[in-house]
Amino acid sequence: MFLKVQLQWNVIIPSESLDAKGLALQKAIVVRLLEDFSTKKATKDHGYFLAVTTLDSIGEGRVRQHTGDVLFPVTFSGLTFKIFRGEILEATVHKILKHGVFLRCGPVENIYLSYQKMTDYRYVPGENPIFMNEKMSKIEKDMAVRLMVIGTKYMEAEREFQAVASLEGDFLGPV
Repeated sequence: MFLKVQLQWNVIIPSESLDAKGLALQKAIVVRLLEDFSTKKATKDHGYFLAVTTLDSIGEGRVRQHTGDVLFPVTFSGLTFKIFRGEILEATVHKILKHGVFLRCGPVENIYLSYQKMTDYRYVPGENPIFMNEKMSKIEKDMAVRLMVIGTKYMEAEREFQAVASLEGDFLGPV
């Protein structure tokens, strides 16, 4: 789900980047904010950071004693993507194993769909393995699948989410 969030971050501008002109300083703050935003990737509370939409305010800068750098409190709005339990998603298959399928949806790289949660489907081994049911419906690599998220986990070290999914429900399966 896409979320619009308002965040407050501290942006540090090195003393070499400071200029007497206000416009150049504002540009340096915005550039540094975008750099910090792109390297942050994700948080447990907000999900994946996608875009800064508006810069709402820049607070008064405070000089850091030992370095001479200036710290500016910045308030901005942004767009994030976070998956929730019970949410219906469309994801793309990128790996098929005997015990299930790994899918991707937007910035989420690891969504696992166990063979136990797609009860109609059976594993068909081969050079390009697939899952198939009696109605000849297939789940194969690079195919879009509509699924329901049954659990999520945030991995702090990698700054990414993992999810477990199911096809048990109406209108779920290959698209």
